Amino acid sequence: MKDQDGVTDHHSDSAKMRGGGVFGMEGVAALWRQPVLWGGVGVASCALAAALHWGGAGQPMAAGGLAGLGLAAMLGGAWGLGRGRGNPVADLLLDAAEVSPGARLITTVEGDFVYANPAFHRLFAMAVSLESIAAIVEGGDEVHHAFKRLRASAAGGVADRAEIPVRLSPAESVEWRRIEVMPLRNNRRFVLWRAEDVTPERELESARRREEERLADFLDHLPAGFFSSDAEGRLLFVNQTLADWLGLSPRDLADKRLLFSDFVVRAHDAEGDNDGDVLLQPTDGDAFKACLIQSAEEDEEGDLAYSRSLVLRNVVWRKRDDRTGASPARKLHWLFDEAPVGIVLLDLDGNVTDCNRAFLKMIGLHRDVVVGRPFTERINKEDRSETLTQVSKVVMGTMRAATLDVRMPSIGERELVSSLYASRVEDEDGEVSGLVLHFIDTTEQKDLEVQFAQSQKMQAVGQLAGGVAHDFNNLLTAMIGFCDLLLERHGPGDPSFADIMQIKQNANRATNLVRQMLAFSRKQTMKPVVLDVTAALSDLSNLLGRLIGENIELDMAQEDGLYTVRADPGQFDQVIVNLAVNARDAMPGGGTLGVHTSNVTLEAPVERGAERMPAGDYVLVEVSDTGHGIAKENLARIFDPFFTTKGPGAGTGLGLSTVYGIVRQTEGFIFVDSAMGEGTTFSIYLPRVEEEREEEEGLEEAAEGASAPRKPPAADLTGVGTILLVEDEDAVRMFGARALRNKGYEVMEATNGEEALDVINQADRAPDLIVSDVVMPGMDGHTLVQLVRQEFPEVKIILMSGYAEDALSENIQNDPTVNFLGKPFTLKELATTVKKVLGA
Repeated sequence: MKDQDGVTDHHSDSAKMRGGGVFGMEGVAALWRQPVLWGGVGVASCALAAALHWGGAGQPMAAGGLAGLGLAAMLGGAWGLGRGRGNPVADLLLDAAEVSPGARLITTVEGDFVYANPAFHRLFAMAVSLESIAAIVEGGDEVHHAFKRLRASAAGGVADRAEIPVRLSPAESVEWRRIEVMPLRNNRRFVLWRAEDVTPERELESARRREEERLADFLDHLPAGFFSSDAEGRLLFVNQTLADWLGLSPRDLADKRLLFSDFVVRAHDAEGDNDGDVLLQPTDGDAFKACLIQSAEEDEEGDLAYSRSLVLRNVVWRKRDDRTGASPARKLHWLFDEAPVGIVLLDLDGNVTDCNRAFLKMIGLHRDVVVGRPFTERINKEDRSETLTQVSKVVMGTMRAATLDVRMPSIGERELVSSLYASRVEDEDGEVSGLVLHFIDTTEQKDLEVQFAQSQKMQAVGQLAGGVAHDFNNLLTAMIGFCDLLLERHGPGDPSFADIMQIKQNANRATNLVRQMLAFSRKQTMKPVVLDVTAALSDLSNLLGRLIGENIELDMAQEDGLYTVRADPGQFDQVIVNLAVNARDAMPGGGTLGVHTSNVTLEAPVERGAERMPAGDYVLVEVSDTGHGIAKENLARIFDPFFTTKGPGAGTGLGLSTVYGIVRQTEGFIFVDSAMGEGTTFSIYLPRVEEEREEEEGLEEAAEGASAPRKPPAADLTGVGTILLVEDEDAVRMFGARALRNKGYEVMEATNGEEALDVINQADRAPDLIVSDVVMPGMDGHTLVQLVRQEFPEVKIILMSGYAEDALSENIQNDPTVNFLGKPFTLKELATTVKKVLGA
């Protein structure tokens, strides 16, 4: 059915357009194969052409954009004449939209999704409707109102744009998206949406704004007045301190174009220059004396451009004291001493002639120990050469000033890092009389930079480990699977049986290593249940006793009435065993291994290093030893992957990184305290779960886990039905297809989501079951499931992945009709899962 414009009504002619379904390249391609939708495809092609050529929102389309729309219109006509046959140029447009890095979305004016490219899904966590985008919008009424305004503009055919904060998942931080809407010129029933990630721009702008505010606050609240005036003496800028003294606001002083001389009752120049004593009369109050120090800036022609002036209240300008040679500025000790940054004055020999209180407090020394000594004594030996080089350039006039970061010895364990600013001090004749050094303590800032760099490195290594483990799981699935196929033909009496079993056993050992890598990257499959920590440790005590040996005493003390936690029992045991093995290796001559538990309630969040533990109830598990301890320089890297303090061949460096990954994936926290010769203590905090809500659920899971091993193995794993197997890894697909055919199923194969849609369209009947990998090139398993469910809502689904089940999208994860099979799996596990799902 078509509307008055000749455009196909998608809502009435195609079930694939209902419910805001998202179509990838194959989804749109399926439309033009239906003769009823020729007109609609013409519109879709126009929209895609606009998506490829459209510039910024709110701007008219450039010549390229108009050319794109014209080409799209021609394509629409070609599809109409071709009665639904595919058009190569249209395919190119769709391919270009699919691989475009720019996020593009096409909707109807009512808000129904028509097309969204992969870049759009990456920015909005696989959103399938405007409502699902609204659900991840983060912020108050103003933000939600901005998104509603975008939807209203799209419905009204008006171009609009806004920047919206979103949170893709509860565990992730807020990100910013710039969203623009543009109605299509040739057909106002469709709207083009464009989005881009502007999170880095927002963060940079926020950091710049904070720095400006900090500098403005420093200048405004300086314990001295400051103003700038133009060549006519009109005030251009007045800081808050001077404005308060004069009884007006800084804005009033600048906006009214007042002269500083308007407030001067009497002035007395010092030695014939512009500096001197002034008597100032505020608008509300008594006159007060002040000292005025000025400097001027000239333009290219040598005329006065503007001046900079410092006003010191209740300070009297004094002439040079001929007996001491002290200048007037030297008499202003209160400004020098109370400055918030460290200031050091040097003579030309590099000796300290004076320093202020902030500098002495920074280094933790008395003034008598610093004054008269070379300033290089206050710089670490490693940085002295570079510091002397830069300071020498300032003295010789090669540089007006020098800025560098230096490390300084200080009282205490921490190493002091500061930014040093060096500039010259000149006498009346313009000769260099000394240097002034400003020190700003940047230790905390440098620590934060190191922590940030470390977190980025850990995240990158975690992503690498997860990706490598995913690929290894594919290889191991094929190895274990083909071993199972061989074992069906070569029984225990066959000469090849032992060789095949040896291959399978080594593949299983490799599987354990891959689990460690996934544990570090926090992407391993976990089956958490409500866990009684007391019972779990009691069951583990015998194993721990055998692991640590007879020369080490096991001290296990557990508090009564421990809270329950939610964790995977097997992973919890692995954490305790790994820590116990490390403790044993740290006590070669014997000692005590302590495993203590207690309930802990945090009234306020606790920050340790880069970790921030929220307030709440926790179960604390402490694993301690009396060994040689961990060196201070190694504590910061103790959880890094492949970092080990053991000798060559004695450790892989994955043990503690695995422990860290498991604890964090369980939403817990782990900290380490150690000192050389004093032993080590690992503290694990596991969050308490609500017993009333979790108890029944946990008992059911525990019952299933307990009863599973007692179930007899399935005697018959054969079955009947049509299965579509979608897997991009050839070896895994070959094994899976052969295994399922051996069990009596009819199997169709596809290497990716696009090919799977073609197989379904060409088949005589819909498949009974789809077994698909999640991560594939092109269309992934998530999108394939959504598209197929729109056409065949009753089809059964099994998703496979080398990642954890948590890697599934939230919509699919919450769908009880979607089943998950983790890699690597055996032939028996595959056949059992397929028969269970088909028989459900």
